This record gives sequence, structure tokens and C-alpha cells, in this order.
Amino acid sequence: MGPIEIWSSSKNSVWRPDSDRWPPERWIQSALCSSVYSVVEILPGSVETSSYNPCMSLTEQIQRDITAAMKARDEARLSTLRMVKAALKNREIEKMAPLDDKDSQQVLSTLIKQRKDSVEQFTKGGRQEMADKEAAEIKLIETYLPKAAGEDEIVAGVRAVIGEMGSPTMKDMGTVMKNVMARFAAAGMRVDGKQVSEAVKRELTPK
Repeated sequence: MGPIEIWSSSKNSVWRPDSDRWPPERWIQSALCSSVYSVVEILPGSVETSSYNPCMSLTEQIQRDITAAMKARDEARLSTLRMVKAALKNREIEKMAPLDDKDSQQVLSTLIKQRKDSVEQFTKGGRQEMADKEAAEIKLIETYLPKAAGEDEIVAGVRAVIGEMGSPTMKDMGTVMKNVMARFAAAGMRVDGKQVSEAVKRELTPK
């Protein structure tokens, strides 16, 4: 096997580990972004292609997949994506400025929360078909967001923050919550505020 090489179409050249002509990080990021984009183009309409892509804005991803859904005549998917696009546009109008990824992710998180509430209400009301529809929309919307932290990761994050703070008590719960949320945000991970709150309460409660 020969040495590892990364091709850059923008530079029309090849970078090798023994070369110091260009920063490796840029090349690697460019290669990864190009690979993701290529897979999306090769497999239009596939559920697997609609996933969080840090190399594209959320608006670009949504528009790309709306086009793919139209070509595939996937009405359920198309309806959800158009709803998401409209929500992003409405927020942009409210802000009176283009949305950055943080703004867009907040919009999507709100849409997910609304649907989770709907699932609960529909389930209680015995309207399982509607609950399933809302759940399917949640699953699709979530693919456009960064990885969500699991329960074990949340507990570990809470314990790490508590350890860094020394010996916080229940009176410090707000500060602990804020630090935990900031920790996950810095790591580029989504986290459920309710789960964090419950974990913080458990860890701060005297054993």
C-alpha cells in the first residue's frame, strides 16, 4: 500500500503527509465534505442521505432534500421538509437577517419539542395514527441536527461539571445546569434540557 494521499479538486493537486505545502486539517475537512456531498448526489431520495452535514448550512440541506423528495415523489417526506423550510423562513423574517446554524438548530429543536408534545396528547387521546405521523416527523427532523447525547453521556457530563465546581449544592442547580448545557454545546452535541435537569437533581441530592 502506498502513502496516504488526499485529492483536492479546488487545488487540482494531491497532499501527502510528508508535504508541508498546505495545512492537513483543511484538506481533510475538504475531502470529507466532498465525500458527503458526493454520496448525497449519488443516492437522491434515500432516507440515509438526509443527515446532519456540518459542511452545508441547514437551509441548503433542506432545499437539497426537498428536491430529492420531489424527484422520488415521496409526499410524506416532502410535506415535512416544506414545513421545516417554512419555519426557518418565518424565523429569518422575525430576525430580519439570515439565520446561522445555531438559529436554525433552535428552530428545528422547537419543532421537535412541539411534535413530542403532540405525540403525547394524541397517544392519550387514543389517536395512534396521528401520534405515529408526528413521531415520523420527529425522526426526520432529528437527522438534520448534530448527534444527541445519550443518558450515560449526560450523567457523565453532569458529574464532570460538578467535579469541576467543587461541592455544589441544590442551591447551585441553575449554575450547574448552565455549565452542563455549555459543555455539550461546546462539544457540538444536542442535549435534552429536561434530561439534564433530572440528572442534575439526582446528582445534587444528598445520598
